[in-house]
Amino acid sequence: MKNTTLKLLLATSALTGAAYTQAQTSVTIYGTADAAIIHSSNQRGNANTYINSGNLNASKLGFTGGEDLGGGSKAIFTLEQGFNIDTGAQSDATKAFNRQAFVGLSDARYGTFTLGRQYTPYWRYVGGLGPTGVLTGATGAHPGDLDGLDTTIRINNSLVYATPLISGFQASALYGFGENAGTISSGNSTSVALRYDYNALGLAVGYLKLNNNNLKGYAQWDPNVTSGSYAQSPVNAGYASAKSVQMIAAAARYNVTGNLMLGLNFSNVQMTPGAASLFSHQATFNTGGLISTYKLTTATTLAAGYSYTRETAANGISDPASYQQFSLEQTYDFSKRTALYFLEAYQKARGQTLGANGVTLVNAVAVVGDSQNGTPSSNGKQFVAAMGIRHQF
Repeated sequence: MKNTTLKLLLATSALTGAAYTQAQTSVTIYGTADAAIIHSSNQRGNANTYINSGNLNASKLGFTGGEDLGGGSKAIFTLEQGFNIDTGAQSDATKAFNRQAFVGLSDARYGTFTLGRQYTPYWRYVGGLGPTGVLTGATGAHPGDLDGLDTTIRINNSLVYATPLISGFQASALYGFGENAGTISSGNSTSVALRYDYNALGLAVGYLKLNNNNLKGYAQWDPNVTSGSYAQSPVNAGYASAKSVQMIAAAARYNVTGNLMLGLNFSNVQMTPGAASLFSHQATFNTGGLISTYKLTTATTLAAGYSYTRETAANGISDPASYQQFSLEQTYDFSKRTALYFLEAYQKARGQTLGANGVTLVNAVAVVGDSQNGTPSSNGKQFVAAMGIRHQF
């Protein structure tokens, strides 16, 4: 009888402990599988039709979770890896979790503090109201994602603090260590941003500065020796040897009705040369954009956007490059997780910029969104269309 009672007590204790652990700790596996048939009118001189991954949303697999520490505090983590569903390969073969990898603490009263490889407050707040949230980065990002309002910028070795939401306001700051002994500013990154939401209105402003690695020279922007990655395309190829890249952006959205949203966004990008840079004078790009979505039916959403990007005259350029881009999206939701989508975008480029050698003047070429960064047009025009399916889990 005593043995039976003891076994019952031990079993009850084990079950209670398991239930407590389950209630206090959670881990979620999530992800996106996205593939589409793409047609580009001009990729380095030739039309192309192909299958591509991550067009509406990036294909990815992630793990996120937390442990309740009591008193409104939690330990949190996220590990996220991108992949190409058309080939099954990692989107970055050099990293196990190339998209995000961080751990930290969150408190309802004091905010959230995280360490690791992370997105910037600039992107989280301003990008969240910018073009890529409703038009996708593939065809809706500003040319080449020049201003980092899509997810092409991630910061290694970074600390991020975000305040709790206070009367509609939330602020966040990031510092990414360059980790070069004796030169703390070499390869480091900084970002701050502020967002305000009130009923149907959302506003955000953000700042981001990426410093190149002074010790390695400025021959190229190398994410392996700097804390911040940065998208490269013919739009900014002539300035890859910059000492630093600074971005300032603002965005606003307003839900006119339950079905109609209108948005505005603006960005200023400055690429500053250093002693070892190939170009001589600061290069500046300004971009203004309009976005809109309309809920045609419960399942069907239409989106449209326009952006105009212009480089300022410098470095011997008298006819600076400019880029006009028109983007459309139609999405049909079979369910909350699965959608059929269609994308169309057209970009026209004119004027001149610096070539990849940082010295020679070249004619600007079209680069729709950031999906064509490695396959730009051979001239100033490019049209891209896509039909795909996205499933989230």
